[in-house]
Amino acid sequence: LIVSWIEHTLSNEERQCSYIDFVICDDAYLLNINKEYLQHDYYTDIITFPLNDDPIESNVFISIDRVRENAELYKVKLEDELHRVIIHGVLHLIGYDDKSEDDKIKMRAKEDEYLSQRNFS
Repeated sequence: LIVSWIEHTLSNEERQCSYIDFVICDDAYLLNINKEYLQHDYYTDIITFPLNDDPIESNVFISIDRVRENAELYKVKLEDELHRVIIHGVLHLIGYDDKSEDDKIKMRAKEDEYLSQRNFS
């Protein structure tokens, strides 16, 4: 169901995808990746490594520890927060960014749009 949802998102955004590998890991694992490849010394919930743009090919790493903590912080179900992080990563691969405040607002709106189109929970 998640694959179908991601395919629906990509289709709506008129993008093709060869593959996206999702790796669910813990904080320590993702922190090491963040330090080694991005030279960032902090925890994060997701890191995407785009390998090709058209069609999309990517490795995506998600910290289940961050997802769990954020779910508690925002008082949402773990599954819902995980879905938000997954679609957030997909949107990055499509070309959406969240560096500026305006970009963050647009990204959140797109996340909400596609989260509302899930036919599962």
